[in-house]
Amino acid sequence: MPPLHLLLLFLSTSALSCAARTGDDRHHPLPQFREAPQFYNSISCLSIPTIHVAMTLDVAYLRGSVAAIFSVLQHSSCPESIQFHFIASSSISFLNSTIRSTFPSLSFQIYPFDESRVSGLISTSIRKALDRPLNYARSYLPLLLPDSVHKVVYLDSDLVLVDDIARLASTPLPDKVALAAPEYCNANFTSYFTPTFWSNPALSMAFEGRKACYFNTGVMVMDLDKWRVSGFTAQIEEWMELQKRMRIYELGSLPPFLLVFAGRIAAVDHRWNQHGLGGDNYRGLCRNLHPGPVSLLHWSGKGKPWVRIDAKRPCPLDALWQPYDLIRRPFSLEDA
Repeated sequence: MPPLHLLLLFLSTSALSCAARTGDDRHHPLPQFREAPQFYNSISCLSIPTIHVAMTLDVAYLRGSVAAIFSVLQHSSCPESIQFHFIASSSISFLNSTIRSTFPSLSFQIYPFDESRVSGLISTSIRKALDRPLNYARSYLPLLLPDSVHKVVYLDSDLVLVDDIARLASTPLPDKVALAAPEYCNANFTSYFTPTFWSNPALSMAFEGRKACYFNTGVMVMDLDKWRVSGFTAQIEEWMELQKRMRIYELGSLPPFLLVFAGRIAAVDHRWNQHGLGGDNYRGLCRNLHPGPVSLLHWSGKGKPWVRIDAKRPCPLDALWQPYDLIRRPFSLEDA
């Protein structure tokens, strides 16, 4: 039988966790995590500028977010020079305490995201998870983050890095280019928009004069100053408003990004987004790595590694995510 103080600690922690729940997060069990090891800068980091990393945070994907943060720190040559900017719309007190207890020395700030700003613009897509307002928060980063942040690396919650994020953050952004990401010009770009879009010359001419290619918005390097000057958030919102009136795309927050940026971004090596490891948006079947070197593994698609692992139906590549999983298993009296 476990000591009484352990039982009391477990019960009090559970009560606090329940009290911290708000909004849609009440539908998800609140995870707890082991404390990550401490990572330190080397002397060579003295001249390295701060690397700003932005991510969204919510209870449903928190396990993935923690793994992503851990992977960034573990592979960074200057982990103490990284400043994290988290966007959250609910359970902010719980998220703040969880990140702080898991990464005690992490430099971070959580910014509240008002979902009402975008919820009225969202159209239903092919998968319910893509319709979450927080999925659209990346479009508002230049407005949410302080003006003192000029350049940021945006990362999704379903990925891990196996390389130094400083290499990705150093991606050059030419004059008037506000965004960099790996491009996939062999993908069928027309499939991201409906026949209604392509049959209307007034709409399809949006890509006139542009070599428009698909890119995944889960890994991006963003120049926030250029974004703010050009008003790209408003442009994205305009396409979303049009989508509410006539169906021009099916796939959540990605198509508005393509409409504004496709053919106007700086290319990043494909090694920085080995995406699609979560399978397609319908069944989430297992997939293999794309040919070539790997710096970042991304489980975009329906299947998430932590879900498949817990269900005891992991895909082979999920084993590459598991070393970064800091989840603390539920307390069991048999473990005491």
